[in-house]
Amino acid sequence: MAPIQDAQRVAVLADSQNLYHSAQSVYSRNIDYGSLLEKAVQGRQLTRAIAYVIRAQAEDEDRFFEALLDIGFETKIKDIKTFGDGSKKADWDVGMSLDAVSLADHVDTVVLCTGDGDFSRLCSHLRHEGVRVEVMAFGESAADELVEVADSFIDLSEREETFLL
Repeated sequence: MAPIQDAQRVAVLADSQNLYHSAQSVYSRNIDYGSLLEKAVQGRQLTRAIAYVIRAQAEDEDRFFEALLDIGFETKIKDIKTFGDGSKKADWDVGMSLDAVSLADHVDTVVLCTGDGDFSRLCSHLRHEGVRVEVMAFGESAADELVEVADSFIDLSEREETFLL
């Protein structure tokens, strides 16, 4: 795959749930989305930046969503689902994958900000289509199969002072 070049068109897709839970479980801290976006783009042409978020009726979540917009992310919001047994579920795996495939014809690089191994097949597909795939996640919680299939992997843990608040 081609190395990073200024003329590359980039889409950044951030799995906010995965990033949040990883940062909380490993560091008990939050993600600095401004630094995340800056590193993901690396001076290239940003085509789209999308943060996939879950509305859980938590305190300050509307401020968080607004902050993402101010940083430059488009937000896609899904309500958390509560089932009869009290269990809860919310994820954006299918939505992120569909967006990545839809954007593939319009970008040179897709940066997936997630450590979720469910995206390894998506990476393989995008690479087959000639799209460079970069993954940004915490090494401690990133799935090996995702790291292996990406063109490059940026371990957020190696620069926690940059990527964590």
